[in-house]
Amino acid sequence: MRGNPVIPYAIIAVLGILTVLVVSIIGVGQREDIAEDGNGEEQEEAQEETGDEAEEGATEEDPSEVYTNNCMNCHGEDLSGGSGPELAEVGDRLSEDEIEEIIIEGTDAGMPGGLVDDEQAAAIATWLAEQ
Repeated sequence: MRGNPVIPYAIIAVLGILTVLVVSIIGVGQREDIAEDGNGEEQEEAQEETGDEAEEGATEEDPSEVYTNNCMNCHGEDLSGGSGPELAEVGDRLSEDEIEEIIIEGTDAGMPGGLVDDEQAAAIATWLAEQ
């Protein structure tokens, strides 16, 4: 007499699902730690290269780096647009102050405001106006 052949497959499936859940939970818990470690190491290396010791809370960043981290997903790596409008010649259409206001306040067309602080917004606006 032979047992039900479905039971071993069901046990294997349940064990597989549980394994995936456990690994996912562990990964989510470590994601913040990995992000903190990665950012901290990069900042320390940048400070060592320039010899500068930045004050805590200072946001001295390259505008193109801030763009890459906050804007590129919608506006494209080369400012050609994507889900957001192209910005390659935005300085021809808008003043630096108008660009900064849009970055800070957002638009009704779908751009969220407040993605960067005011200092970063000013730096990005200047950088975009020159592109």
